Amino acid sequence: MASRSELSARITRTLFEVLDKHPEGLHKNTLWSLVLSANPGLEEAWKNAVSGNTTPFTHMGWTAAEAVKAGWMRKDGDGTWELTGAGRHALAELDEDADLKPLIKLRYHKWKRAKESYNLAGDVLQSLPEGRWVGLKDLAEVSGLDPVALMQYLSATRTEGWHRVLDEEGRTPECAHLTDEEQAAANALLDADGILGPGGWTLSSHRLTWAQLTEQVSADDTADDEASPPARAWLVRGTDPGGDDSVHTSWVERGVCSLTANGADSLRPGVGETVVRDTVERLHQHWSAEERERLVFALHSFVSKMRAGDLVLTNVGRQVHLGVVAGEELGTDAPSAPHRLVRKVVWHTRSAPLDLFEDLSAELASRVGTPNSDLLELTGFREEMEALVGGPRRPKQREFALPEPTEEFARSVFMDRAWLAECVDLLRDKPQLVLYGPPGTGKTHLAQELARHLTGDRPENCQLVQFHPSYSYEDFFEGYRPHAGDAERSAGFTLTPGPLRTLASAARKHPAEPFVLIIDEINRGNLAKVFGELYFLLEYRNRSVRLLYGSEGDAGFDLPRNLIIIGTMNTADRSIALVDTAMRRRFWFTELHPSSAPVSSVLREWLEHHDLPETPALLLDTLNDRIDDRDFRIGPSYLMRTSIHSSPTGLDRVWRHQILPLLEEHHYGDGTDVEARYGLASLRSAALRLDERS
Repeated sequence: MASRSELSARITRTLFEVLDKHPEGLHKNTLWSLVLSANPGLEEAWKNAVSGNTTPFTHMGWTAAEAVKAGWMRKDGDGTWELTGAGRHALAELDEDADLKPLIKLRYHKWKRAKESYNLAGDVLQSLPEGRWVGLKDLAEVSGLDPVALMQYLSATRTEGWHRVLDEEGRTPECAHLTDEEQAAANALLDADGILGPGGWTLSSHRLTWAQLTEQVSADDTADDEASPPARAWLVRGTDPGGDDSVHTSWVERGVCSLTANGADSLRPGVGETVVRDTVERLHQHWSAEERERLVFALHSFVSKMRAGDLVLTNVGRQVHLGVVAGEELGTDAPSAPHRLVRKVVWHTRSAPLDLFEDLSAELASRVGTPNSDLLELTGFREEMEALVGGPRRPKQREFALPEPTEEFARSVFMDRAWLAECVDLLRDKPQLVLYGPPGTGKTHLAQELARHLTGDRPENCQLVQFHPSYSYEDFFEGYRPHAGDAERSAGFTLTPGPLRTLASAARKHPAEPFVLIIDEINRGNLAKVFGELYFLLEYRNRSVRLLYGSEGDAGFDLPRNLIIIGTMNTADRSIALVDTAMRRRFWFTELHPSSAPVSSVLREWLEHHDLPETPALLLDTLNDRIDDRDFRIGPSYLMRTSIHSSPTGLDRVWRHQILPLLEEHHYGDGTDVEARYGLASLRSAALRLDERS
């Protein structure tokens, strides 16, 4: 007859093996059925071996609870269990006949003995400053824990801030053994916290130093352990399903707000999202997936996320009311309108409603204008809403400012400071600028140097993309990208942000810092196709638009004011003529031409800076005088490399292999002798005569 320990080992092993085959997780009841199927006669054997009332199902629950503390399992609170990446790794590393139970017990007892230390680590993570991360070694040392056990525990329990524990290189520690899904969840949280840079890397400057961490621990020791989470803010609209707004307009008099339950009025505070989704899918199978998902979000937010002290905004047309949720109690509105969930609200604008466009910021008014949504989260506007209801006003966040060009910056690009200052002034007025001109005038170089100056030389605040005929909206903003299948998931498509959306997200998280997107050769792309609905936002930064791949009821997208776009255009290919009126209206256009300031003096200043003779500048002037077509004149960049002037054949090499081929293409088929007209020998003779006359 099998002993209790043998049966326990069998249950534990089967539990892990079944979950290993179901990476999506299983409800504990389904899981138990599969464990029994794999072990016929288990329940009878348990009765014979174990005295007392403990059932094998209960024993499996205890084992699962210990495995969670060991960092090898995760529970969602609604009965679904799954193995963590660390649990899968542990199972794969053990022999087939190895007993998992003692290992789980050992790790569990270590956790139990060090429970206070784990609580300390959790407190530190919960109190981390916004946008900061901490090194695993530092957190383990300050809490006195084993780094591997700590990391696996955090990723299993999903302690608040678990994703902000990284290794010395700013990556998720390898000892966590995260699955692809776990890593994606961690990256999404890091991105939402503003810790990932535009290229998807972790910002090392956001790491909490050892001194800051120890100071944080000291502060936590004296802080109130019962500090409540920060209040959220919500938009709630209560139009009756029959179209009657009277239900909504009576909220202020009655001191409530409500949400149409659509048959789900039995839900109670604290219910998990999975339960809400199951309820909605059972009640509304005939609805579209988008409609069901929108209702799930609204119900779960209203029932379980909304708390006493949260701010609530509602509107009827332009009339806006603001209030504060008065308690945790959730009721139904049966006396006046059945099937509505109700929360008590203290309305602060009963006698003086606000005007949507006069009293609210343009950004908040735009978000309130999102159609087809009964509930939206407005926590990003909480400070503004607190000020509107007379709550505690916080210091106004510093607005971003574009720095004036310095003399040092002007000298570094060999251009006039006043001209550069005008470019900055243009961007302050409308943050889109196109630098256009013939080839070699330094458009891309100037755009990059200007971006470095405006962002304070922060590489994470700048990004460069190059348009081309096949470049699309999906490349530029967001689109679905294929991902390969593996043991954890099947092949499919993922909505992936492009450079504009990535940089816009970073700019929104750091509103006091300028961010610059450089679009090289902007006119080579199909601009209407690439920008799509974003064209509107270039002119109206204070408005939002529904996105091509946006879901029903989302809050739309707006371009942050601190995101600057600098484009470059090459006039030699004539494609500037194809830029439509809408594009011209949304951008400033500034010419860089070899015959006009500031480009006309760049080469001479560069030569003087490097103690080189003026001859190349004279040759370039003579060349451009012979080119009748203004758009095909040659810029100075071709001659601004020291390697050209350090070799006796350097200038000749550039002329033969770069400049003359451009002009041959320009004169193709018109009978011009390019060598005789533009060759270096001819130009030297003319330049010499010009120099002698001067």
